[in-house]
Amino acid sequence: MPVKLAKSAGFCFGVNKAVNRVHELLDAGETVATLGPIIHNPQVVDDLAARGVKTVSDPADTPEGATLVIRSHGVPRSTYEAIERLGVRCSDATCPFVAKIHRIVAEHSAAGSAVLIAGDATHPEVLGIRGHCVENGETPSVFVFSNETELEDCIKIRHFLTTASCIMVAQTTFNTKLWEKCAKIAKKHCTNLQIFDTICNATAERQREAITLAQQCDQMVIVGGKESSNTAKLCAVCSPYCPTHWVETADELPRNAFAAGQTVGLTAGASTPADIIKEVHCTMSEIVNNSEALETKINNNEEMSSEEFAAAVDATLQNATDDKVRGLVVAIAPNEVQVEVIGRKQTGYIPAVELSNDPNATPADLVKVGDELELLIMRTNDQEGTILLSKKRVDALKGWETIVSAEAEGTVLDGTVVEVIKGGVLVVTNGVRVFVPASQASVNRMDDLSPLKGQNVQLKIIEVNTHRRHAVGSVRQVAQAARKELEEKFWAQAEVGQEYTGAVKSLTSYGAFVDLGGVDGMVHISEMSWSRIKHPSEVMNVGDTVTVFIKALDAEKKKISLGYRKSEDNPWEIFKAQYPIDSVVTAKVVGMTAFGAFAQILPGVDGLIHISQIANHRVEKPQDELQIGQEVEAKITAVDYERKRISLSIRALLPEEEAPVVEETPAEVETVEEETEEEAAE
Repeated sequence: MPVKLAKSAGFCFGVNKAVNRVHELLDAGETVATLGPIIHNPQVVDDLAARGVKTVSDPADTPEGATLVIRSHGVPRSTYEAIERLGVRCSDATCPFVAKIHRIVAEHSAAGSAVLIAGDATHPEVLGIRGHCVENGETPSVFVFSNETELEDCIKIRHFLTTASCIMVAQTTFNTKLWEKCAKIAKKHCTNLQIFDTICNATAERQREAITLAQQCDQMVIVGGKESSNTAKLCAVCSPYCPTHWVETADELPRNAFAAGQTVGLTAGASTPADIIKEVHCTMSEIVNNSEALETKINNNEEMSSEEFAAAVDATLQNATDDKVRGLVVAIAPNEVQVEVIGRKQTGYIPAVELSNDPNATPADLVKVGDELELLIMRTNDQEGTILLSKKRVDALKGWETIVSAEAEGTVLDGTVVEVIKGGVLVVTNGVRVFVPASQASVNRMDDLSPLKGQNVQLKIIEVNTHRRHAVGSVRQVAQAARKELEEKFWAQAEVGQEYTGAVKSLTSYGAFVDLGGVDGMVHISEMSWSRIKHPSEVMNVGDTVTVFIKALDAEKKKISLGYRKSEDNPWEIFKAQYPIDSVVTAKVVGMTAFGAFAQILPGVDGLIHISQIANHRVEKPQDELQIGQEVEAKITAVDYERKRISLSIRALLPEEEAPVVEETPAEVETVEEETEEEAAE
């Protein structure tokens, strides 16, 4: 059963932009709410809800301090006005193609044109488009139609449309074939009509590709949320050509509907994430029945790959007897184990792939000579007197009972990720290979699952097919539950000042997020170093283990501000302890002004050498006596710890008799001091 996957399946530009916008805000530590579900896909919405995203139906319901994201469908003008009136912080993720329609209808309706909208009158996108039309007078001037009949009835009832100035636009996901028919009807009846083809290019291309696939295939599978308009349109354009199945996830695939030798097409709506498409594609591929071809290879003693052999055993397991024997290991080779079957005058062979479900384990890792094993007879060669045996099948039969029980009772199991495949990973637990979809493989979304290979994980069994001995698990559910427990424990005892050791989870331009175990806190860039830095990466990197302390807590908003700088490392505290007034220091000139020079005493602590204190004679400008980078001996003459200002004097170290008298008027002194303070503050 060949499966043909459409090239254009999956997120469109607008949807991808909206979803990414939400993830960017979350990664930046923002509290996020969306005005309605961000897209018409329950799995994506659930994933975001798990990260704390709240879905609201009215701007007034936005949680305090949260950023409200406007989804790609767009909203009416009145909603923007409400958001502004309420003072809600907003991030507009309206699809650019939808925003273009808003501008078209606003401009032309304001000029007096009637507006015809092709689309679903109840769909959020159409409600948003209608909400940008300017209606003048008591006579309605905005009309929505979903097919040719409704358009003709609209024109027939409202005769003025035949001569009035009017425009026609379409919902971005409107059926392209239907749009062409409606455009012909409108042109025929309305003499002063301007048509704007606003169907999204991606939508049009997706529908054309789906039709081509449907014409070439025996059946079609469309993946997408049941509330998705564009997914519904894909089903509509494919149905005339072949049987079409609409599924949200792989669980809804009609497994008995596909016959051997058929070609099945696969496409997805614009709001369907890649991991769900991959999962469906992977599951459809599993349905392909290759047992007959594999059995031919077995009977003809043809060479097979380990994957083919495993598939062949799967196919024959249903017909195999449950004859179990015990075997004594007598020899171990890289590709098989030889056993002496106890109670029978036969030699048994266990292929490496039949020892364990872990493809990375070798026979020598699993057994040793002299071990007695419980085995299952897979095939007997009476002429040679040998038996093909399986150990992993016995383990799986025993482990399967544990799997079934774990699914019913919600038990958490331990396992190891042994393989990364299309759509997810395979985890071995109790000798059974469990499929974990990509969406359930980790707490956070991962585009690349390869780092998970070899990791020990905990998982729950969320689906069991006893007939096929197929199980689906979730690592994410266990991890989320554990994280929630840690989060509750944290908030129960967290106090300002407490110290924690955690891993740096992510960096932004303004700080770093640190995993404290169940919760994340943020170290602002200003809290990372006593000296000025341009980016957090100058101090820490993702994955670093750091010790931090709580500076502030907001239990209601679940926000944690962390400190990283230690008070004992504060250069001003070091200065205070080591450099009393009248101390002589060696300082490096780091800056020049018209009224003096700044010199660094310690990293992070600078003092001002006023122009009158640079030399024992009149100085026109500091550059005449000093250079950047020059080290000088100076005396600390005054310190203002509150304002963090230090006065230095080179002149004070010169012989008294050499120092000339410098007369300054009070006004001049006051002016210089004011300039010094302003410059130092800068």
